[in-house]
Amino acid sequence: MKRTYIYIVCIIAMTLSSCEKAFMEKDELNTPTNVFEYLWGKVDQQYSFFDVKGVDWDSVHEVYRPMVSDDISDDSLFRVCAAMLNTLRDGHTNLDAPFDYSFSDTVHYWGVAHKNYNEDVVRLNYLTMQGHITGSISHNSIRDGRVAYLRYGSFSGTITDEDLKYLMERYRNCEGIVLDLRQNGGGNKTNITKLVSLFDCHGQTLYTVQHKAGPGHDDFTAPEAQCAPGKSLLGDDPYTKPVAVLIDRGSFSATSYFSLCTQAFDNVKLFGDYTGGGTGMPNGGKLPNGWGYRFSCTRTIALDGGNYENGVPPEVRVMLDPAAVAQGKDNVIETAADWILSGNIIATK
Repeated sequence: MKRTYIYIVCIIAMTLSSCEKAFMEKDELNTPTNVFEYLWGKVDQQYSFFDVKGVDWDSVHEVYRPMVSDDISDDSLFRVCAAMLNTLRDGHTNLDAPFDYSFSDTVHYWGVAHKNYNEDVVRLNYLTMQGHITGSISHNSIRDGRVAYLRYGSFSGTITDEDLKYLMERYRNCEGIVLDLRQNGGGNKTNITKLVSLFDCHGQTLYTVQHKAGPGHDDFTAPEAQCAPGKSLLGDDPYTKPVAVLIDRGSFSATSYFSLCTQAFDNVKLFGDYTGGGTGMPNGGKLPNGWGYRFSCTRTIALDGGNYENGVPPEVRVMLDPAAVAQGKDNVIETAADWILSGNIIATK
């Protein structure tokens, strides 16, 4: 009996010793310096836009690593790590702690300071009280009923096939559509396919995607084509009249993807300002201290070969004119409507 007791005591002691060791190892991993190095290393091996952003990640390490020591507070560590991530100028890059959440200050500034949209003017003078709402799309006709104006404020808003068919039927006699995606911060990529399916779809390539595939900054998979549906939602009668898509710096993520898709259709043209980018899909995980992180780990190449992570360019750049706004006019919408009514056939992009 005594021998059994001694054996049990030894087992307990060994177990406690193992647990203590495990906790010590965990605590060591949780040190601020290790948390910082872990995050820096993950970005170094898996981030997809160092070349496009023009960021020397080793130099970033030299700047921010001296700011971290093992006696730094969690709040201060968060600020240092968030500032390091902000050097990427990527709206899909975030740090998530129980007490705070980081965003790209640069992308936020682009979207707000360079906003090319005045909601009051649009609501009062284009949608008006005679306007309509179908699903997530607000709409009305302008220019004496000759042009359809559709306002889609977020790709997070659901679009159904029935909604789109209704809109196409309602405005079937209009000469074209102004699709306003300014300040559309993105959302569900499924809704991109929904909108694209209105056009002349026959399975053509819309853009290609490459995934980060190794630790080197240039390690990517072979390009994978992302294609249009095999047939238009409208069957044998796709929408081929002119479509003016309005974009600005607040048009981000899914809106940038949709803007890339327009290169595949000759009747669709981009008006306004550059988008805010966001053409890399984010992925992430947990830091040793439990904080979450994410950053872009893919890159997207347009049909023209361009990587437009920093913003998809408009084909017709039109900036909102304060003088027009003062008169209740949106000169971006007006320019798009002029183009639709001009009768000019769009040249192949």
